[in-house]
Amino acid sequence: MRVGVPTETKTAEARVALTPDGVRELRQHGHAVTVQSGAGEGSAISDAQYRAAGAVIVDAEEAWAADLVVKVKEPQPAEYRYLRADLVLFTYLHLAAYPDVAKALLAAGTTALAYETVQLADGSLPLLAPMSEVAGRMATQVGAHYLESPHGGRGVLLGGVPGVRPARVVVLGAGNVGWNAAWIAQGMQAEVLLLDRNLDRLRWVDQIHQGRITTLASNRGAIERAVERAPQVVTEEMVASMQPASVIVDVAVDQGGCVATTHETTHAEPVYTWRGVLHYAVGNMPGAVPHTSTYALTNATLPYIAEVAGAGVAAAAARDPALCGGVNAVAGRLTNRAVAEALDLPALDPLTAFTDA
Repeated sequence: MRVGVPTETKTAEARVALTPDGVRELRQHGHAVTVQSGAGEGSAISDAQYRAAGAVIVDAEEAWAADLVVKVKEPQPAEYRYLRADLVLFTYLHLAAYPDVAKALLAAGTTALAYETVQLADGSLPLLAPMSEVAGRMATQVGAHYLESPHGGRGVLLGGVPGVRPARVVVLGAGNVGWNAAWIAQGMQAEVLLLDRNLDRLRWVDQIHQGRITTLASNRGAIERAVERAPQVVTEEMVASMQPASVIVDVAVDQGGCVATTHETTHAEPVYTWRGVLHYAVGNMPGAVPHTSTYALTNATLPYIAEVAGAGVAAAAARDPALCGGVNAVAGRLTNRAVAEALDLPALDPLTAFTDA
């Protein structure tokens, strides 16, 4: 199969969908790989590195002409013209948030797989996990940066120094994002409070970190008490209770956010102030560290890309339920129930859609 890797065109998106090691792996299985010239520059990967791995460097037209196109972000309006019925597209789609992309895919009859809906039997999302880990670790780094006085913060060193109390970091949720944020904050010697409703998850964190992270059962009262001096909040009242020049990092803003006072920002203008509290709410945090993010993403996506390239999307989806969950559109029909419900459109079982097609 021909696998194409176009350059990302979304604003401030410097990641690329495949590393040279990923190219080499696909080539060893007999697949041809075309990479658009300059696709890896933002991630510090040169065309020469791709050539050495066995890729052919091409223009955008040829990259999109492949049988299977792998990307990082959803197609942008200028890329809709590349969509076609015999194309398989594998990328982060988030169609519920981008209905125009869904319309374009359905109109073109493109078979579209979304990284974010590939789901294992235990409910985990293996292709979201690496970006969640990056975002979680970045959240603490970003919070520490904006606590510095020149950047609008209270002038607090996250870890303090001997004789001076460290900053308090409150993390809401002990999933991949929250646990990684808490882990880095603990490593920077901050006072860390991690809240979650899942007590088994909190027990696990407590065992791993041997009490160095304070775990609390999440409820309104616990959150209110925690955020009086903390950098993570939910309601406007809770934000108002925080000390001036505290910092909020809302990692979930691209999914609607978990803080009442946040709205999505960009890497170009990442922060704003509401009632004296700094808000950082960049919707694509991993995009700020594209080299790390690209390698982390390929580590997770490559086995699934190889499945689709090797067996074809219909056969791969039939034998792998996790991959089947990633199929969002086939031949002009939506094939993921949750996405279809969000868009108020009918859904067809993906395996039935492949048969009908």
